[in-house]
Amino acid sequence: MRTAYLEGRSIAALARDHGVSRGAIRTAVADLLPDHIATEEESSAPGLPVTLDVPGKVADFLRVTELEPAERAALDQGVTVRRGQGYTLRVTAVYAVHRQLLARCRPLDGAQGAPAVPAQRKARREYEHRVSTLAPIGP
Repeated sequence: MRTAYLEGRSIAALARDHGVSRGAIRTAVADLLPDHIATEEESSAPGLPVTLDVPGKVADFLRVTELEPAERAALDQGVTVRRGQGYTLRVTAVYAVHRQLLARCRPLDGAQGAPAVPAQRKARREYEHRVSTLAPIGP
């Protein structure tokens, strides 16, 4: 399946071939090819917008947090993608905005004596990993 996808086979065709939903194929491709996706993201210049999936638990927290106008606009323009029981928010923004959003969701780790919810902490770490793959090269 991985080879067929890399050769340009559509997700719909792969879903038909394997008798599963397109969502299952998207999830499988994302899980099987994290390096492929990260390579595409790393190749973009730091000033250009990049698209990252923000876990739903992080997006919910950020929506009720006071944000800068650029951060709020990026969240408001994000596209909701259903994932099993939850969702992700596909956000297109420059690297700096993603870093700011990540910094704002630090309380999800249970800082300052507040109890941490394991699912929220995991979601924040997942978003942190996605943002860290975008780290600009150079000074």
